[in-house]
Amino acid sequence: MALKIIVSYDDTDNDRDALALGRLLGDAGGELSLAYVRHSYGESLEQREAEELLAHGAAALGAPDTPRHVVINPNTSVGLSELAEAEGADVIVFGSEYRTAAGLVKPGISAHKLLLGGPTTIAVAPAGLRELSSVGVSTVGVIDEGDEAARATADGLATALGASVVTFENRPVDFLVVGSRAESPQGRVTLSASSDYAVEAATCPVMVVPRGVALSFGAQ
Repeated sequence: MALKIIVSYDDTDNDRDALALGRLLGDAGGELSLAYVRHSYGESLEQREAEELLAHGAAALGAPDTPRHVVINPNTSVGLSELAEAEGADVIVFGSEYRTAAGLVKPGISAHKLLLGGPTTIAVAPAGLRELSSVGVSTVGVIDEGDEAARATADGLATALGASVVTFENRPVDFLVVGSRAESPQGRVTLSASSDYAVEAATCPVMVVPRGVALSFGAQ
């Protein structure tokens, strides 16, 4: 069965970066859907506006029939996590935080919360990814934290994209897969201090995998 991938999308430039990363993961064999979390307070969009926003994102993908979800929850990270559980999704994709310098990765508040014990693989796009005419991946770096599932995920992604896997040693790679630390509960995402630093210093798309959960890219 193909991986299910949810792209968190609000039609901002940073979430257009997330869309570009989602497209790349779709090329690796994932099935995409788009999600917007409406809050029950403040400046949340109305239902119709949220649906139109997601339709615009699907059109930008070149796939107007892409499944779309409008979630109502006061907390974006909780809303997305609950949606992922309900849909059986494997990955949630985010853009970097607003005003992140081009080429750098900076998880925003919602992504960061899910990196602190969330149950789903989290992928974050570097700022400006949307502006690249194509996103080529020839090397997939891996920080496995001693978890075979993280390395298996990197191997599968590399195979699907025609790339090679290298152990990450602070050298440039085209994609970085990070495992959760050894103390993380099975099936949960938790970064070690060194891995957190590597994510913050990354200049390529980053994917953080729950402990013991290998993703099978290219599976049908």
